Amino acid sequence: QLRLVESGGGLVQPGGSLRLSCVPSGFTLEYYTITWFRQAPGKAREGISCISTNAYYADSVKGRYTISRDNAKNTVYLQMNSLKPEDTAVYYCAARRNLHCARYTSAQTYDYWGQGTQVTVSS
Repeated sequence: QLRLVESGGGLVQPGGSLRLSCVPSGFTLEYYTITWFRQAPGKAREGISCISTNAYYADSVKGRYTISRDNAKNTVYLQMNSLKPEDTAVYYCAARRNLHCARYTSAQTYDYWGQGTQVTVSS
């Protein structure tokens, strides 16, 4: 069964950092566009960063988050710095086969999803 597995979430104080990982099961990420989404309680799922041949960021995370891909490890990372309480959410990674980030915030365009990892930013 093809799926994604996220890890790296946790509790962190404001201003702290976390690195999330997204690892596929049953396929190679190199041939997919990968996007990180997040969903806070009572809010819609939000696409925040996409990587294909280039990287893209939502304004809410630009300058603080960095998405990267390690093809040798078949892993996509999301480095999150300067975390704020409003970053608290469940974070998901998603994969789709077209190799571009056009309309990357459209959740229905993705083929595979992970189960999510909780990130809580609180003092």
